[in-house]
Amino acid sequence: MPSTIGFDSAKYVEEQSKYILERVEQGCAERLYLEFGGKLVNDKHAMRVLPGFDENAKIKLLCKLKDKAEIVICVYAGDITTNKTRHDFGITYDLEVLRLIDVFRKYELSINSVVVTRYEDQPAVNMFLNKLTRRGIKTYKHAYTKGYPTDVDMIVSEDGYGANPYIEVTKHLVVVTGPGGGSGKLATSLSQLYHDFRRGIRSSYAKFETFPIWNLPLKHPVNVAYETATVDLRDVSMIDPFHLEEYGVMAVNYNRDIEAFPIVKRIIEKIIKNETLYKSPTDMCVNRVGFSITDDNVVRYAAQQEIIRRYIIAKCNYKKGKIDEEALNRSKVLMDDAGLTIEDRLVVTPAREYAEYKRNCDSKYENVVIMAIEMPDGTVITG
Repeated sequence: MPSTIGFDSAKYVEEQSKYILERVEQGCAERLYLEFGGKLVNDKHAMRVLPGFDENAKIKLLCKLKDKAEIVICVYAGDITTNKTRHDFGITYDLEVLRLIDVFRKYELSINSVVVTRYEDQPAVNMFLNKLTRRGIKTYKHAYTKGYPTDVDMIVSEDGYGANPYIEVTKHLVVVTGPGGGSGKLATSLSQLYHDFRRGIRSSYAKFETFPIWNLPLKHPVNVAYETATVDLRDVSMIDPFHLEEYGVMAVNYNRDIEAFPIVKRIIEKIIKNETLYKSPTDMCVNRVGFSITDDNVVRYAAQQEIIRRYIIAKCNYKKGKIDEEALNRSKVLMDDAGLTIEDRLVVTPAREYAEYKRNCDSKYENVVIMAIEMPDGTVITG
């Protein structure tokens, strides 16, 4: 089993922060709304597929920019009412928002507010907003935007984005983040862009995305592992056709960004009354992860292990009713396409063998959970 490091986290923080500052200054905008995709803190997925990645690299990156930045946290109302859970911590999204606030305060980062997106007047959502207010956190409610996603004239109007309350921000860089995908970060950023231009403030938008990694091959295990992590969202890694047509360069992006790009481009152009700086969804992103990989073989192996791990989790989640059969089948297809089996994960066979041994010893072990864990030196312990 490879045990060396495959990623230079220090180089990544340095290069990514420099790249963000360049984007802030691009286009002579007074303010940049930077949508943060993925986990801003405790990014354990990135840590697993990129050995050497600091799970808090992105928060440390923000610390380098803290004098210029403030944070807006978005959470989708539906994720509160359905008690959606962050898998790696096992906590619901409303609790994850509170945890994020504590983490940002620990790092002395400026928290502007929390925005509940696609707000509906529901008891669980209102209770959550009351909790935040009593903790001294400013809150905003953004309802579903009329006309979205096709009627640009309605979206960019007083009845569209104009119906959202304006989030009073003051700093040059506004980081828009959330507990997970589908939190409404893009809509919140574009709504702010609309209000700023109505106030005579020239603003811009960009996206900080970690996965998929645009300058790795489409079927690289790291990009496949991203798909397995988002089977419930139906995310699919694809070649960015807009980037290929404009620059003749192959770049990997994902279906939702590619599908949304034409409409997002039109919305931005209508807001700023000018041609956008962006020719492709890859252009919109600031992502230097691929340039900090130091050993591709180590990274490939780690990502393959994550693909198997995610499939096993999908099987468990299907039995628990957390995902549908389509998501489970998608996870299996991705593993098969990568040429992997469950047995390629080192702990699987020892766990099965130990379970069989215990059950042969005594029937009372029939329903006992058997576990296996791999130690850093490759030793497998069962119990």
